[in-house]
Amino acid sequence: MKLEVSDRPAVPERLEELTPRQIVAELDRYVVGQHEAKRAVAIALRNRWRRQQLKPELAEEILPKNILMIGPTGVGKTEIARRLARLAHAPFLKVEASKFTEVGYVGRDVESMVRDLVELAVIMVREDKRKAVREVAERHAEERLLQLLLPPSPAIPTSPAAEGQAPPDPETTKEKFRHKLRAGDLDDRFVEIEVEESGTPSFEMFTPQGVEEVGINIKDMMPGLFGRRTTQKMKVSEAREVLVQQEAEKLIDRQQLSREARTRVEQGGIIFLDEIDKVAGRETSHGPDVSREGVQRDLLPIVEGSTVATKYGPVKTDHILFIAAGAFHVSKPSDLIPELQGRFPLRVELNALSEDDLMRILTEPRGALTRQYSALLSTEGVDLQFTPDAIQEIARMAVEVNSRNENIGARRLATLLERILDEVSFEAPDMEGMSLEVDVEYVRHALGDIIEDQDLSRYVL
Repeated sequence: MKLEVSDRPAVPERLEELTPRQIVAELDRYVVGQHEAKRAVAIALRNRWRRQQLKPELAEEILPKNILMIGPTGVGKTEIARRLARLAHAPFLKVEASKFTEVGYVGRDVESMVRDLVELAVIMVREDKRKAVREVAERHAEERLLQLLLPPSPAIPTSPAAEGQAPPDPETTKEKFRHKLRAGDLDDRFVEIEVEESGTPSFEMFTPQGVEEVGINIKDMMPGLFGRRTTQKMKVSEAREVLVQQEAEKLIDRQQLSREARTRVEQGGIIFLDEIDKVAGRETSHGPDVSREGVQRDLLPIVEGSTVATKYGPVKTDHILFIAAGAFHVSKPSDLIPELQGRFPLRVELNALSEDDLMRILTEPRGALTRQYSALLSTEGVDLQFTPDAIQEIARMAVEVNSRNENIGARRLATLLERILDEVSFEAPDMEGMSLEVDVEYVRHALGDIIEDQDLSRYVL
């Protein structure tokens, strides 16, 4: 019996607290099959936690066992990585190896992925620190709002009639306004606050460190050009959150933030290198693939362990976990340079999807395609249901089309469903209150002619 989402035990918020079995169970909620790949990833992530429990001198010697996923497109390689990113409370970056070029060519160098990972870590640490200081920041923001809302102090009385009157107590007035502010009575009042302009001028320049490093010190050299502040008028309810963010930034130690971000990357960072097979293969003397082997040579020191200069300080890559993936339908893993092959000791092969797998993909995952379409059409008041035989027929047709044309795995299901529900999606606004059951006859009627005409199916499906 398959457990529903509500029947599952609660899982810890931090990935480090998950056991390998729990990690696999979480991935099972979104990715069908591919048990070996899930196990390999789960063990690698748990080993990262185990290493952090050891003495520093021994932990420094234990390097992560990088993983190479091999399998055709559309079987779940990228989806496993995407779901890991949701699970992991650690810097996680997914990049396509095909985007990199060898040093000396126009394009992105491989070190940029480490710099991007550090940027993500800085954002994570900043959010954590903002939560930690939010209570203090809210108090400071409240004081700033009161200063903006309080009426100006009365002038010194000059008339004889006013001389005998006691001036209002500023503290009493302030407390009255504080009470109203907390009660929300002043939320619709307008105040003027200073905010930083979001649209700052930018430019690009090619440097040995890459485009990303331009402008490290530009803000310090030209403070009037970058980060200019302007006054905006907004409601108290909106201004409160802006002021809380500003006060939180003042309470955050920038140097400590940089140190913690670098530590997170060095000790727990994960980089998913997709499309690694696109940089495999032998060199050609001309054409767009001239820097393939050069990209591999540039990747080698990063994966082996080196120090990359970032604007937050140097970062060591020795203990970053690298997960590479590729279809390898043209090239093969042995086409990678031997040194790079040796840096991915764990290899897992993801299997092509069968008809049963495609049926499970249509029904089991939390975000299954059939549930997505039912939910989308429910917004128009249409009750859409799929019969079991219809789901089986869609899976059968997907396997048939994949066998005759390019095998794109589970992605074929989205193409077929879009075609099946094309008319319903178009007419849905005029079908409010109606119920529609998609059965096997409906599926065959929508796809039968296209499936039979091989020339047509190549273009439509």
